[in-house]
Amino acid sequence: MLHIITRFFPLAAVLLVAACAGNAPTGTDAAPPSEYGAVQDGAFFIQAVDANLLKNGRARTEVDYAGPEAPGTIVVDTFARRLYLVQDGGRALRYAIGVGREGRSFQGGGVIGRTEHWPSWTPTRNMVRSEPELYAEFAGGVPGGIDNPLGARALYLYRGGRDTYFRIHGTIDNLSIGRASSAGCIRLFNQDAIDLYNRVPVGTPVRVRSYEESLAAEGPYIDDVNGNAVPESPEAIAARDTALAKRAKAEAAGVEPVQG
Repeated sequence: MLHIITRFFPLAAVLLVAACAGNAPTGTDAAPPSEYGAVQDGAFFIQAVDANLLKNGRARTEVDYAGPEAPGTIVVDTFARRLYLVQDGGRALRYAIGVGREGRSFQGGGVIGRTEHWPSWTPTRNMVRSEPELYAEFAGGVPGGIDNPLGARALYLYRGGRDTYFRIHGTIDNLSIGRASSAGCIRLFNQDAIDLYNRVPVGTPVRVRSYEESLAAEGPYIDDVNGNAVPESPEAIAARDTALAKRAKAEAAGVEPVQG
C-alpha cells in the first residue's frame, strides 16, 4: 500500500519515533483522559497517549458544526488537520489527525468501501521493483500488529466502486498527530482510530475539503515551531518566530533546544 508505509520501516516502531525525537513531549505527571489510556485490544497492547500530545485541541471532543454535510458523514480537513464525524443537531465529533503526502493529494468525495481490524500491509510490485532495498523483504506482506504503520484500524476510501488508496488509519507514531509528514494518508491516535471504526459502517460518505473549503470553515492555519497546525494569528506567528529564534541560538551554541 503505497500511501501508508514509511521509509523508516522495518524498524518502524523505533525509527518513526526517532525521526521526531527532537520534538518529544516533555515529562509530565498528568494522566491522559480515560479514552486515551492504555488498552488491551485483542492480542495487542496499545500504550496510553502522552497527555502532552492531547493539548491544544488534539483530544477527541464534541463540537458545534455548521457545515453542509449530512449526519453520519466523515469530513477530513488536511489543512487544519482535523477530522469530523457529523452528528445530528448541528454537532460533530472532532478528531486530531496527522497528514502524509498522499493524504494531501486527495480532495472531494467518496465512501468508506472497506474497513479492517489490525490491517495488514503489502507493498506494491512497483515499490518492490523501484526500491528493492526497502521493500523486497516485505513483498509477501506485513501482518497487522502493534508495529504495523497502519495501526489498530483502517478505513479505505472508495470512489466509483474503486479503491482510491486514501486511508484513514491508526498510527504507531503518536508524535505525528497534528503534523504533516513525508508519507502516509490520514493518521489518528490508535484510540481514536478504534473509536471512529466502531462508529462508521461501510458505505459511510467522506468529504475531503479543498483549501478554499478549509479556509471558509476553519480560517487560516500555520505550523508552530514543532510542526503542529494551529490557527493563524499575530500571537501564533510571534510565538513560532520567537521559538525558532531560540532554537537556532541553542543549536548554534551546541545546546539541546527545549521544545515548546
